[in-house]
Amino acid sequence: MPAPDGLLVVDKPAGWTSHDVVGRARRLCATRKVGHAGTLDPMATGVLVLGIGRATRLLTFLVGCDKDYTATIRLGQATLTDDAEGEVTSSAAADAVTPGQLEAAVRRLTGDLQQVPSSVSAIKVKGERSYHRVRSGQDVDLPARPVTVSRFDILATRPGEVAGIPVLDVDVEVTVSSGTYVRALARDLGAYLGVGGHLTALRRTRVGAFTLDRAHGLHALGRIEDPEQIPVTLLADAARAQFAVRELTDRETTAVGYGQRVDSAEPGRTEPVAAFAPDGRLVAVLDESGRQARAHVVFAPAGS
Repeated sequence: MPAPDGLLVVDKPAGWTSHDVVGRARRLCATRKVGHAGTLDPMATGVLVLGIGRATRLLTFLVGCDKDYTATIRLGQATLTDDAEGEVTSSAAADAVTPGQLEAAVRRLTGDLQQVPSSVSAIKVKGERSYHRVRSGQDVDLPARPVTVSRFDILATRPGEVAGIPVLDVDVEVTVSSGTYVRALARDLGAYLGVGGHLTALRRTRVGAFTLDRAHGLHALGRIEDPEQIPVTLLADAARAQFAVRELTDRETTAVGYGQRVDSAEPGRTEPVAAFAPDGRLVAVLDESGRQARAHVVFAPAGS
């Protein structure tokens, strides 16, 4: 039997792509029906939320959640990819950067921003991924997009030297909206300070309600022989953890199950609402922005 429907929180190791992790999870969970809620770069580690079985239908709502990261930004070098995997494109001594200047630059990058994504990203330009164009030598000019950096905290700074150039490594914690590139924050921090910057380490510690302390390493998961014993957060529990909750009556359960509209419990709320039958089964994820609620997705009973 495959693993039960639900969310599996993985602590992605460095060097693995998100697609690699999905492939491994398909084998471990004995099902092809596995997806993820937001890509992590190969160099990054940390929380990767996987949907198993029917829970893949929750992933579209998780992609838009705020996320927490810890990161290290190296000031004094800019790179082609805005991280340590790209070639250095410019260097400038960072030993004159003062704590006050650093804090002021961080403040400029906190709040609602118009951020230009990293050119080496998966964004499509005329049907082709931006990173393919950059790596083939083409110039890419991506438009800025609105993002929110609700927290940008400096944890520690460490001066050093690379190839004879004084650099400053800055450990940070950030909370960002969906679509924010932490690599671009590193790039822009260095640009504001006039010395260049790039990301040398990145660890995602939270996606929505799912935190690192709930994550499982791939090595430990690989020791589980029975897919039914894979430690997923069951579908109903995952929905209750992440979304606003509405308890349906028997009549409403039947109506929603058939795709019919019911009155909104709280008209005007914009967040997804998990709707549960009296027996505790997840019936649907609802949109209650109007006077009547409509279903984003409806979940048939398991096995039906």
